[in-house]
Amino acid sequence: MPPLSLMIKPASSLCNLSCEYCFYKDVSEHREHLGFGVMEKDTAEVLIEKALQYADGENISFAFQGGEPTIAGLDFFNFFVETVKDKNVKNSKIFYGIQTNGTLVDAEWARFFHENNFLVGLSLDGDFDGNKFRKKPSGDNSFYKILTTAELFKRHNVDFNILTVLTGFCADNGEKVYKFFRSKGFRYIQFIPCLKPFDSHEESELYMTPEQYGDFLIKVFNLYVKDYVRHNYISIRQFDNWVRLFLRQPVEQCGILGHCTHQYVSEANGNIYPCDFYCTDEYFLGNILETDFATMEKSETAKNFIKESLKIPEKCKNCNVFGLCRAGGCKRTQVSENYCIAYKRFFTSCLPLFRVFINEKPWSV
Repeated sequence: MPPLSLMIKPASSLCNLSCEYCFYKDVSEHREHLGFGVMEKDTAEVLIEKALQYADGENISFAFQGGEPTIAGLDFFNFFVETVKDKNVKNSKIFYGIQTNGTLVDAEWARFFHENNFLVGLSLDGDFDGNKFRKKPSGDNSFYKILTTAELFKRHNVDFNILTVLTGFCADNGEKVYKFFRSKGFRYIQFIPCLKPFDSHEESELYMTPEQYGDFLIKVFNLYVKDYVRHNYISIRQFDNWVRLFLRQPVEQCGILGHCTHQYVSEANGNIYPCDFYCTDEYFLGNILETDFATMEKSETAKNFIKESLKIPEKCKNCNVFGLCRAGGCKRTQVSENYCIAYKRFFTSCLPLFRVFINEKPWSV
C-alpha cells in the first residue's frame, strides 16, 4: 500500500475564534450536519487501527485541523499518540502535524508537541492590522495571544511554521507582512488565498483580485530571492515548490501539482472525505466505523474526485507558463477566483529570478 495522508478533525468545526473568512464554517454549512462534536476515543482507536492496516508498514501522516483541534483537549491527543505506539506493530514511520490558532495553547501543550515531534502550523495573518480578521468572539484581535504562543514554541523548541490566509488587505501589504515575519524570526511561512464561500461572488477586502494577487507574488518573490542570495533564506512553501518545479524536482504541496491526490479527511464522527475543502455530503466516502480506506479508495466518488481535477482547460494547453502554473493549482482556489492573470504576470516577470536556484541541487525545502 502507498503512504497514507490523513487529516483529522477531532473537534469538527468547533472553534473559539470568529474569523471572518473561515472556510470550514462555509464547508460545514453545505452539508446536512453542521458539526459532529468532539471525536470519541473509540472512534479514534478504530481510525488508527484502519490507518495502520492500510499503510501496511508504509509512512503515515496524521495531521490535525479544525475548526480548532486543541478544543478536543490534551488528554485526547495523549491517548491518540499512545494508541499509535501500541498498535504500530509493522513500524510505520509516523509523522504528526497540527494547525492551530494558538490561543488555547500553554506550556503543557508546547511540551507535548516537542516531545512527540509535532510540526505545528500557527495561524497568523501578519502584523496587528493584517490579523484584524482573526477575531475573538468579543470582536477583539487575537494578534497578541498568537505572538505569545509563538514565543512559547520557541522556548520549548517546537517545530512550527506560520500559516497566513492571504486576504486582499494582506496582499496589498505583502512586503510589510513579509518584513514583519522576518523581524520576528519566523523562517517558515505559508500563504494561502482567502477563499470565497461556495456560490459567492462577493467583493470585499477579504478577497484578492487577480491584480492584487499578481502584485503580491511579484513583490514578495523578489524579497524571497534577495534574502536567499544574502544567505538569509526564509522558506515560503509556495515559492519553494515552484522552484522545485522549475528545477524538475518533486513537489510536496498538493495545490502545486495541478491535480488532486489520494488524501483522506476524517470528521469527528469518523466520516471520511477526499479533501479538507470538500468535506460535503456530495463527496462523502464512508464512515471509518463501517468501512476501510482500501474500499473507499476504490469508490466511484473517490475516483471521480481525482478525475475531475485532471481536466486541463483549453486556454491552458498552449500557455507558456503552464509548466509552472499547472492550470492554477488547487481546484478549490479556482472555484473561488480565476487567478490566471496573476500567475501569467508573476511567472512572466519573475522567471529570470528562478535561475538563481539552478546550481542548488537538490533544492531543500
